[in-house]
Order: sequence, then structure tokens, then C-alpha cells
Amino acid sequence: MPQIAAEHTTPRVSIIVPTYREAENLPRLIARISAVLEAHEITAELLLMDDDSQDGSEELVEALRLPWVRMIVRKEERGLSQAVLEGVRQARGAALLVMDADLSHPPEKIPELLEAIDEGYDFVIGSRHVKGATTDENWGAFRWLNSFAATMLAKPFISVRDPMSGFFAFPRRTLDRADYLNPIGYKIGLELLVKCRCQWVKEIAIHFANRELGASKLCLKEQLLYIQHIRRLFIYKFGGWADLAQFLIVGLSGVFVNLIVLTALLWRDAPRPAAVASAILISMLTNFFLNRRFTFSYARKGPLFKQLLRFCAACSLGALVNWGATLLILSQMPGLPPQLGALCGIFVGTLLNFIASRYLVFTHDSL
Repeated sequence: MPQIAAEHTTPRVSIIVPTYREAENLPRLIARISAVLEAHEITAELLLMDDDSQDGSEELVEALRLPWVRMIVRKEERGLSQAVLEGVRQARGAALLVMDADLSHPPEKIPELLEAIDEGYDFVIGSRHVKGATTDENWGAFRWLNSFAATMLAKPFISVRDPMSGFFAFPRRTLDRADYLNPIGYKIGLELLVKCRCQWVKEIAIHFANRELGASKLCLKEQLLYIQHIRRLFIYKFGGWADLAQFLIVGLSGVFVNLIVLTALLWRDAPRPAAVASAILISMLTNFFLNRRFTFSYARKGPLFKQLLRFCAACSLGALVNWGATLLILSQMPGLPPQLGALCGIFVGTLLNFIASRYLVFTHDSL
């Protein structure tokens, strides 16, 4: 049986496992963790952070009567990341280790993760993407593609091979460097790596097994939450550059709006100056609403009409420059397609519009 730290002493590790309807997996998970801890004489506590499964998990754990295992049923702020953070708050261990309940993460690697912490690493990852790591052959092409895309989105923040891993450990001192943690979705490890500014990170090869019992909790909603999480981290890490990047992405959507409207009006034989001006105006309106919703989302509660007037006024110079540059280019290059001339005008006015939007329209003190 695993060694149990006395109530007044600190366990070597707190193992935090978020659960939701994992009653089928819990007996095997606890048995394998128990065997590892006993074999290596590791003092530990196991915190099962359950999001009110109501599937018999709570009764099962109570029946086991294991003093080193605690199930904490959470009925508010449910979600994987929030469950892990709550586990961190309740943990007593000198080291904190997070893993899934579905046995995709091998408990037999726990001693190796703890040894890396003893060597001084800030963060240790059970990795699927380093030499020696393997993944279940039945994992499937969709999950491979999903994991690859999610990993690529995380690359601007941290230079590790498997930032998506849900199997990781870190010493309690790592948390001392943490800025405000506000993860959304299921990738709490990425949040900790970025917000705790982890520099000394080690990745340990694991075999990532496929779930045998129960159902996966990964769904479209979780994928969308991950995109929101990436956006939050981008803003946290890059500040004003994040605003500019989002502004440019919104601006790109405005380019398509501009070109579609311009093409439609010219096809209807509208005068060229009027067609260019109308395309600019309509794309300006769509850009306003998208920037208010995403780029400068902190300003969404501000007065809509007042912000719209400010936006139109602030961007009028950029729009005028856009309009003038487009007509000038087209007059100097008569054979140039109008759409290419419009692209040149859009490019000239974009940076000016960003500066005006950031510092004159969607300001923090205008809420």
C-alpha cells in the first residue's frame, strides 16, 4: 500500500485527476497508481476532482476506504481546467502532478516525472512527441490532425514538443511565479507553462494509450474554447501586438467585403468613385462590429452608437487615404484591375485605422 503522509507532514506529490463520468476507469486507475507508489515508496495523495458525475464514482471511492485518496465533488465552475486549479488549491504535496482518468497516461511514469522535478526542472511533461514516445495505433487520423493543429496554435507561446499534453508535473515553487490564471477549456498545462514563465522544461517519453472504457469528453465546444484560450494567451504574451494581429485579421475579412461590394457595384455599372466609396463604407461598418466583438472586446459594454461615431470619424482619414490612393493608382495604371487598385488603397489606410481605433475609439477609459 502507498505510503501516506501524516496530516501534519507534506506528501512528496499530490496527484490531481479531473474526472467526469469515469466510474468504469477509477478502480484500475487507483490500482495502478497504488502499485507504482508502493514500489517506489512515494508518499502521496490522490485528489479526484469530480464534476458532479452522479455515475457512482463517489460511492465507489468511499467504498474503497483508502486514506490517501480523496474525491472532491464540484458543483460550480465545472470544467477540466477549473477542476485542476481547484485541485492545486487543495493539494498538500511538495510536487503537483496532473493526469487523465482514462488511463491514456501511464501511471508507471510518475516516478520519472518526480525525478526530473528533483533535478530542478520547473515543469515536466509526459510527452507524445519526443524520441521513444509512442501512441496507440488506433488513435485515428482525425485525432492526429486535431492534435497537430492545436500544437501549431500553441507554438508562439512555448518551445516544447508537446504543449498539449495533459500529463505533467511541477514543483510548488513554479506556482509562485504565476500571474493570474484564467484558463478556459481543457489545456490547463499550456496556461501554466505560459503564465508561470517556465524556462526549465523537460519532456519524458510516454506511451499514449487509447481509452478503453467510458466516452471521450472532447467535442466541438471544447475545441472552440481552446481557440478562445489561445486568444487570451496571445493577448497576455504579446500585448499591443496581439491587438494589431487581431485588427489585421478583422481587416482581412473587411478586404473580402470591400472587394465583393466593389465587384457587385461595378457589375451593376455604378460610377467608379461611388463604387469605391460604397465598398469602403460597408467594409468599415463590418470591421467596426468585428473589432468591437473581438479585437477590443474589453469595450463591448461601452456605448455602441457613440463608439460607432468615433470609429467612423477616426477612420475617416484612413478611408479618405484609402479612397484617394485607390483612384490615384487606377488613374496612373489604367490597365490595372480595379480590385488590385483597391487592395493597394486598403494597405495604405490599415495602419492609420489601427492607431485611431486603439487610441481614440476603443479606449479603456471610454467604457
